[in-house]
Amino acid sequence: MLFSGLAEKLQDTFQKLKRKGKLTEKDVETALREVRMALLEADVNYKVAKDFTAAVKERAIGAEVIKSLTPGQQVIKVVHEELVRLMGETQSKIAPPSPPPQAVMMVGLQGSGKTTSAAKLAVHLRREGHRPLLVAADIYRPAAIYQLEVLGRETDIPVFSMGKEDPLQIARAAMKKAAQEQNDYIILDTAGRLHIDEALMSELGRLKEGLNPLEILLVVDAMTGQDAVNVAGTFHQQLGLTGVILTKLDGDTRGGAALSVRNVTGCPIKFSGTGEKIDAFEPFHPDRMASRILGMGDVLSLIEKAQQVVDVEKSRLLEQKLQNQSLTLEDFLDQLQQVRQMGPLDELMGMIPGMNKAVKGMKNMAVDEKELVKAEAIVKSMTRQERLQPEIINSSRRRRIAGGSGTTVQDVNRLLKQFGEMKKMLKQFSTMDKSRLKKTKGLFPFK
Repeated sequence: MLFSGLAEKLQDTFQKLKRKGKLTEKDVETALREVRMALLEADVNYKVAKDFTAAVKERAIGAEVIKSLTPGQQVIKVVHEELVRLMGETQSKIAPPSPPPQAVMMVGLQGSGKTTSAAKLAVHLRREGHRPLLVAADIYRPAAIYQLEVLGRETDIPVFSMGKEDPLQIARAAMKKAAQEQNDYIILDTAGRLHIDEALMSELGRLKEGLNPLEILLVVDAMTGQDAVNVAGTFHQQLGLTGVILTKLDGDTRGGAALSVRNVTGCPIKFSGTGEKIDAFEPFHPDRMASRILGMGDVLSLIEKAQQVVDVEKSRLLEQKLQNQSLTLEDFLDQLQQVRQMGPLDELMGMIPGMNKAVKGMKNMAVDEKELVKAEAIVKSMTRQERLQPEIINSSRRRRIAGGSGTTVQDVNRLLKQFGEMKKMLKQFSTMDKSRLKKTKGLFPFK
């Protein structure tokens, strides 16, 4: 889960406040002391943490909180609003390519995920109806050009390269190519270094001057904490960044970079990388991120993820099958694959309000991606007849399915049992719904 360490500590602190019927100034100060410590442990910039808690305190000891009927919830509301302000208040989008084509420079240090982020951004822009062109302008890192070309083939995004030519010449030639092919964005994967040096900045400065790019996006590794903020500050001073892309946000248990970079540099976070897959890339919404940190969920992002992967026609057919109680293992496999396309389960559950606390409090319940992979392998090892009629799966068939899926007979038995229990539960819900309709028949003229 994103910001898991910070989120857990903040949620525990505010849970104590919510238990109190009335808050005193001392209660608020104690809670904010814990908040400040949690922020510092998350590697948030010291001045940012200090200013943040001071702003919250000024509002939290006012009449709107102390005299409220639910003071604990009012404090959380204040913290949420201040977190949103800290991270940028509103979503910052890529500027429209007017007139096309327009250049987007991807800059950053080596190892930050710049090349992969370039391909992810291209896929995101294509999803929004644009025609991006990837440009291999990193002529120094071994295999950088090859890596971008591979990503281009995998995503079906065109890649422009000229080998080891001068990066500015490559960029200008790419602009001409984009105009001919009607590409509206060219995304430059520029050179990086292990650390910031004069040669790197000089080359990037030449590219900026020669191209007049629409966007200069800095790609930084969120797991580097305060180093990410320092790097962002230096790049911004030298180039005048228009935005930041935070990568590896899924593996960052601290999250200090995300909370500090906007305040320290003044540059908005435009996107976040939340995994290695090409679609693990999303626009950065400060309000949604603040809600996830405070355990309020992020239903809007969950809906958007679902809309990207869910087949509307299949969902309609599934609804009919649920009503008719004719769900099969083929339907189960299809739904399993769609859920897995949405991203890691723990991340998805973190988007549901209160779900993290609920799962944490339930014994023997863990989100295990390996179990989903195992279940998918078992169903795929069945014949079509077995998926449609699981009741025909006898002991010999179970052994064959286990051998074909690389699992055990016990695993197959467990899956079939769970599927049977799910069908029973759906049948009960269906019966309850019919019973309710029968009881209310005649009460409402439109029924």
